[in-house]
Amino acid sequence: MVDSVYHYFKAEKKDSAYCIFMGLFSLVLMVYFLAKGTPFYNGISYAFAAIGVIQLVVGGMVYLRSDMDIVSISYFIQKDFDMIKDKEIPRMEMHVKNLALYFKAEIGCIALGLMLWFFCPSLSLGKGIGIGLVIQSSMMCFLDYLAEQRGKVYLDFLKSLLKQEP
Repeated sequence: MVDSVYHYFKAEKKDSAYCIFMGLFSLVLMVYFLAKGTPFYNGISYAFAAIGVIQLVVGGMVYLRSDMDIVSISYFIQKDFDMIKDKEIPRMEMHVKNLALYFKAEIGCIALGLMLWFFCPSLSLGKGIGIGLVIQSSMMCFLDYLAEQRGKVYLDFLKSLLKQEP
């Protein structure tokens, strides 16, 4: 049982490391695009900066929290089973619900980015923002989709523990 918890949180930690890397890389690209000094590249850099900071903050929080989560949830399974029902399952239900909401927001950002990309004049600030939004939001959409699917599996595992409870 504890192995399932370990694998879930290790996968969360791995994906959060990807998110941190993407955030750092986005900020490096932001500096590069800003140095170009044209409205188009500035637009790309604004989108990269905004979403890159989100990637760093969220990725960093999950990365730092994952090891402690393994310890606490493993303890709940072994010694304080009621905390699975009272704390971890409600937390995971909210987490999965939030990931689904983030996914929809990211799809909205992709749609907005595509509209800006297609309808703004060539090499304009708007076209740059659009391209940046499409690139960044697509990557986040992919990671959040994986996290949502992994979260659903983990939530099902937690609920199955309740059925096994004496």
